[in-house]
Amino acid sequence: MKLAVVGGGSTYTPELIDGIAGRRSTLDVDEIVLVDPDAYRVEAVGGFSQRLLDHAGHPARVRTTQSLEEGVDGASAVLIQLRVGGQRARRSDETFPHACGCVGQETTGAGGLAKALRTVPVVLDIAERVRKIAGDDTWIVNFTNPVGIVTRALLNEGHRAVGLCNVAINLQRQFGKLLGVGADDVKLVHTGLNHLSWERGALVEGVDRLPELLEQHLDYLSNEVSVPEKWLRRMNVVPSYYLKYFYAHDEQVTKQRTERPRADVVSDVEEELLKIYLDPEQNTKPESLEKRGGAYYSEAAVQLVHALTAGGPAEEHVVNVRNDGTFPFLPDDAVIESRSIVDSNGATAIPQPAVEPQFSGLIAATTAYEFLALEAALKGGRDRVADALLAHPLVGQYTKADTLADSLVQINREYLPWARG
Repeated sequence: MKLAVVGGGSTYTPELIDGIAGRRSTLDVDEIVLVDPDAYRVEAVGGFSQRLLDHAGHPARVRTTQSLEEGVDGASAVLIQLRVGGQRARRSDETFPHACGCVGQETTGAGGLAKALRTVPVVLDIAERVRKIAGDDTWIVNFTNPVGIVTRALLNEGHRAVGLCNVAINLQRQFGKLLGVGADDVKLVHTGLNHLSWERGALVEGVDRLPELLEQHLDYLSNEVSVPEKWLRRMNVVPSYYLKYFYAHDEQVTKQRTERPRADVVSDVEEELLKIYLDPEQNTKPESLEKRGGAYYSEAAVQLVHALTAGGPAEEHVVNVRNDGTFPFLPDDAVIESRSIVDSNGATAIPQPAVEPQFSGLIAATTAYEFLALEAALKGGRDRVADALLAHPLVGQYTKADTLADSLVQINREYLPWARG
């Protein structure tokens, strides 16, 4: 099987390769092609990735290319993990909203919208080229943020796509350790959207052990997801750590204004990692890769690709899929993040208990924003940008929406053809 990674020059790609090396018996990959326009980065990452596989005794060969068409030709699955504008654009996403007292974040709020506007057209162009070269049956696994918006854009264009995030598998692994069971024995009742989700259950052999987790490990979970203990107890769920931007918005803005932007931290980590990758003696995953973020991404991605391509029994994964009635309060074509059944035919969300109002309201409001964000990304226009911001729960005021829209368009003008006319 050939696997193509678009954005393969990412310093996080070796984490994926390490996951493949550890899954030799279940994921039968013999060729991995890393596609990236940055020749320096992709060669550094590619060489190190091959040494990782060789050291693990895995027979797969790694190739690198700057040509998308060459990279995806014959691929069974294509992973997309790109960042349009790099860390420089990310730094902007994390800082420009502060002028209006809004949180700066690359996947939600005004920063998340900026990333969506830059990213959606690029990913759709890549996906269409993949379809022409590799065929309609090729699976696209999207790890590019904002995952929900980008995945909906792909699905609306008829691509065989599934969105993936590491939030759920991270919590699943932590729950398993706390409960003293294997991580794969924990089935999450994962409810919501990408980066807007709650664990409403943790099933082990059909028994919900979330109450036990909240009772015995409240302080640990509170620290992990940045939610006060009394609120965790009252909510009786474990929110994603991204909910802190909603539940503690003002505190997060204050904190961000005094801390170094995450983009600057990641830039330093990437520089360090590239130096390590260029060392011909380095053949194991460096500890500093953990600073890059995305814990357990490799496990989630490898397991998902296996489920989509192996032709075996259906597996259960938390992925981004069409709603199709799972949450009755959302349109069918909304993309949700849910516990799903996955096989070679795709992913289908598993039915869930009715969603409580304190969660469904925020899910519905954010979905409305995501619909407007995708429209702005596809059609352009400063007013569409402002409309999307006004609908976002983290903005929601005329003056802020107008000011942020003007700033967003000006800062990202080089990536928005309609803004340069």
